[in-house]
Amino acid sequence: MNYKRFIYYQGTIGMASSMIFPFYILLIRNVGDSYAQFGWAYGLFALTAALCFPLIGKYADRVGDKTLLFIYSWGMAILLLFFPLASEVWHVYILQVLMGVLGAVQKNSEKTVLARYVTKEIAGTQIGNYHVWTSAAAAIAVIATGYLVDFLTIASIFYIASLVFAWSGLQLWKLETAKA
Repeated sequence: MNYKRFIYYQGTIGMASSMIFPFYILLIRNVGDSYAQFGWAYGLFALTAALCFPLIGKYADRVGDKTLLFIYSWGMAILLLFFPLASEVWHVYILQVLMGVLGAVQKNSEKTVLARYVTKEIAGTQIGNYHVWTSAAAAIAVIATGYLVDFLTIASIFYIASLVFAWSGLQLWKLETAKA
């Protein structure tokens, strides 16, 4: 994987993530009955990620960035299939804990790939360009998903995002097998 392909991959998963996150509160609203429950769900996600970072960091150098990103893509693709099935708040809490683990895998891997692939002398420029493209992809996804939710159900965006994550995993797998 090179820097440009990494940006493409991150843009793709950024789109998938952005498809669900802003509209996630609608799902909680359908399952739970308060914004406090949303706070707990997101808090569990963030706390789980925080607790997982040291362990994931230890394995990142041994396992490899591509492997961890592959696990993230396919893990999210599978996990998102369960969100529309959540009928109780505790279901969402369990899903959020699992997403916290995967989120830590993604964030740690993102940083290690950037550290490994940017040119030290122009790291600021390269990371700035990275954020332009990944942020633009996320913004487009949020806007487009707003229209999708108007025409489809809230559950459908989780399925569509799952497909995008699966596609990103396939693209990553092709990069790995092309080098072999």
